[in-house]
Amino acid sequence: MYKQYLECGKIVSTHGIRGELRVQPWCDSPDFLLDFEVLYLDKGNKPLAVEQARAQKNMLLLKLEGINNLDDAAALRGKVLYIDRDDAPLDQGEHFIQDLLGLDVIDADTGMVYGKLSDVLFTGANDVYELTGENGEKKLFPAIRDVVLETDVQAGVMRIRPLKGLFDDAD
Repeated sequence: MYKQYLECGKIVSTHGIRGELRVQPWCDSPDFLLDFEVLYLDKGNKPLAVEQARAQKNMLLLKLEGINNLDDAAALRGKVLYIDRDDAPLDQGEHFIQDLLGLDVIDADTGMVYGKLSDVLFTGANDVYELTGENGEKKLFPAIRDVVLETDVQAGVMRIRPLKGLFDDAD
């Protein structure tokens, strides 16, 4: 199920005395958030215009309209920021992680349901997907083309062809 407003980061502290915020981005990099003109609080119910944004190491320094001093900024500490998905077009074959979580992971050849996609881990070379079976058992598989054959977010399905020995200890 698509969410219109997607979590993009958390306000972790203030920066300076003029109302700037330090944001821990929950996206590929802080640079992704630099071009947004509006960010949202309260699951999209409260739009805030972005006056200025810049990346600093792995954080985002953000100045929002109406947040003009340290007290205003401090009141937002711990709040989650959201983006409107319509403001963030993706390239073909790219997906928001929030759209992937909960997909049924199915064997492309046998139709066997392994479980639901429960997490995405960032390892450097490629992402690793975690799935959780009905029995609560967690399994990992690489997010590479040889394994992930189809991702259909609309249908709620990810079809995979596990590498030999990936899910069964017998091989």
